[in-house]
Amino acid sequence: MLKKFASDALGLSDIGKVIEPQDYDKTESDDYVLHEKGEKIYFLIKTKADEYCFTNYALIHVDGDSAVSKKRTLRRYDYKFNTIRNVSLETAGTIDLDVEIKFTIGETPLSLDINKNYAEKIRDLYKSLITIERIMRDNEKNRNYALDSLEYATRSLATTGHGQTSPADSFKSIVEFTNAWLQENSKTNNTEDFGNIFDLFIKN
Repeated sequence: MLKKFASDALGLSDIGKVIEPQDYDKTESDDYVLHEKGEKIYFLIKTKADEYCFTNYALIHVDGDSAVSKKRTLRRYDYKFNTIRNVSLETAGTIDLDVEIKFTIGETPLSLDINKNYAEKIRDLYKSLITIERIMRDNEKNRNYALDSLEYATRSLATTGHGQTSPADSFKSIVEFTNAWLQENSKTNNTEDFGNIFDLFIKN
């Protein structure tokens, strides 16, 4: 009992562990994975109160109020709508018991402490997240380039007039083209499934 109190006082009771694939189905996170849509768990960290489940589509956070409460809040961060940035890894020193991986997803900063026995696995997660961050940055840059190009084309068209086409027909054509173009650009420069990245780095 004294050992447990000391552990809680030092904040060590909430150091996470990495869950092995054969035990994914024993976690709460697994109940909320969209298996029916091809969603797959690639990495899962569990602490006393929380679970952080990385799938090919999203980060699923099962947020517990405390280690002794059964109350949980489920938060889902789809990569399609939540950019990952500021990924960093703090390795364990000689006397440290944990490693720490930090990142921001959407507007939510997260800092996860994991037992240093899992340091090698956390390095694999770090490689995955840093690669996803770079892809997301490239996607954002390409989207901005595309929007700049569209704006330039729209201004150019406005200066050339409508020719033989009525203003109403010309406006309709522009709107239809712009809508289709933006949808196609969104598909090209907004990655939804990062399974290939996790496959590359995660060694399960």
